[in-house]
Amino acid sequence: MTVAPVPLGAWLAVAPVALCVTLGAILLMARSSLRLQAWIALCGLGLLVLIDAALLAKVIAEGPVTMVMGRWLPPFGIAFTVDLFGALMALAAAVVALAAGIYGLADIDETARRYGFYPLLMMLMAGVSGAFLTGDVFNLYVWFEVLLISSFGLLVLGSERGQIDGAMKYAVLNLIGTTLFLIAVGVLYGVFGTLNMADIAIKAETLREGAPMMTLAALFLLAFAMKAAAFPVNFWLPASYHTPRIVVSALFAGLLTKVGIYALLRVMFLLLPVEREQLSLLIAIVGAVTIIVAALGVLAQDDIRRLLGYVVISGIGNMLIGAALGTAGGLSGAIFYALQSMVLMTALYFVAGQAATLGKSFSLTELGGLYRRNGAFAAISLILFLSACGLPPFAGFWPKVMLVKASLDVGAWWLAAPILIGSLLTTIAFGRLFLLAYWRPAAAVPETRKSLDLRVLLPLLGLSALVVGFGLLPERLLLLVQGASMELADPTIYLRSVFPGSAAP
Repeated sequence: MTVAPVPLGAWLAVAPVALCVTLGAILLMARSSLRLQAWIALCGLGLLVLIDAALLAKVIAEGPVTMVMGRWLPPFGIAFTVDLFGALMALAAAVVALAAGIYGLADIDETARRYGFYPLLMMLMAGVSGAFLTGDVFNLYVWFEVLLISSFGLLVLGSERGQIDGAMKYAVLNLIGTTLFLIAVGVLYGVFGTLNMADIAIKAETLREGAPMMTLAALFLLAFAMKAAAFPVNFWLPASYHTPRIVVSALFAGLLTKVGIYALLRVMFLLLPVEREQLSLLIAIVGAVTIIVAALGVLAQDDIRRLLGYVVISGIGNMLIGAALGTAGGLSGAIFYALQSMVLMTALYFVAGQAATLGKSFSLTELGGLYRRNGAFAAISLILFLSACGLPPFAGFWPKVMLVKASLDVGAWWLAAPILIGSLLTTIAFGRLFLLAYWRPAAAVPETRKSLDLRVLLPLLGLSALVVGFGLLPERLLLLVQGASMELADPTIYLRSVFPGSAAP
């Protein structure tokens, strides 16, 4: 077999996964020293952010980066191939994880740390990073399994009755989705004799006529729709995301559904572009219905955590519409939405946790007077609420504008309508939340002023700064997501990164 040397820069493609797995093992060995364990994890997450930032800089400067395990040239070796889309998602995930690690210092008690919060967090990030960076379909499945197992552990930290119930609902549908994913991978290998994504993309042009490509597309679409919590397989999310510790809910809302959307976009555009176009109407209908159903769910909730769960689902609908459109504007809007949602939803769950800390409840009927207890916290909350509604001048405004414009550009007003209606209903819901929980005088708890714990304030301020910064100055991020959407729609550069100097298209 032929082997080739690995450029030093290519090691960056696998470094995030290697770091997370190594630190997960170290943290497990350091489980008797809980304070040391937390600081090792935070330093590791900080290093992860730096590595992902360096990887993104390299991809921006030189194009997609490929590293093949064991130095076996593709398609024989297991490939890690990182383009702009994967690098952006990996960096956003690392930032979210660092914020959650800091917040966890205040939210995770000694018992939960002893049960393995930080080792599970690092293994979750290994799975998330691996999913964003891999260039092999089977390894995409493997990294899904890694993050799924880690998320089970995080979901049941504390072993409370509600957590076990939520974990069962979370597990059943996710395991069904994983099984469908594995079946699709098996069929894919049977058809193409390879699992390297670039190799499959090249071979698909010649093997499409006699292969069950539409069956593959349907299997992948259903599996990833389950992972992303799209309608009608979305009921597990609001039934489970409110049960664990707030920092765990924030991690799940920021990361897990976005991995499903990433996998959907990667597989459907790189491997099955013709079938995606044929299924675009179905994807568009699913996206539109997901938005409306989720927006109505937001209006119906009394518990802030359940309300935010439906906001997560509404965002998935918006991203599906971008995937269905398939145009440069639609893809850019979907990618921009995914990136800002990772940051925004994590911050919103942090807000929910602090609202409950200040007001002693998650229920809107019991909360009140939060503005008088901490005006700065109320201001931060309002900024995040406005961004979630898609109102200017915050980061949530731009992807919705991009998606509406992309819909109108192709004459699909019926796709622009649910985006706008969903934003209107979400605005009403968050207005109700702010009036009841923040502005209304408290009924049961004295309205004494309280300061926020620094371990809570730092991650909340950091994520809020990103929401405001990318709202006021979106140009740089817009350029990056436009580049990512171009590479996704036309994978020529991606294929040449895997097969340099070959006859790849």
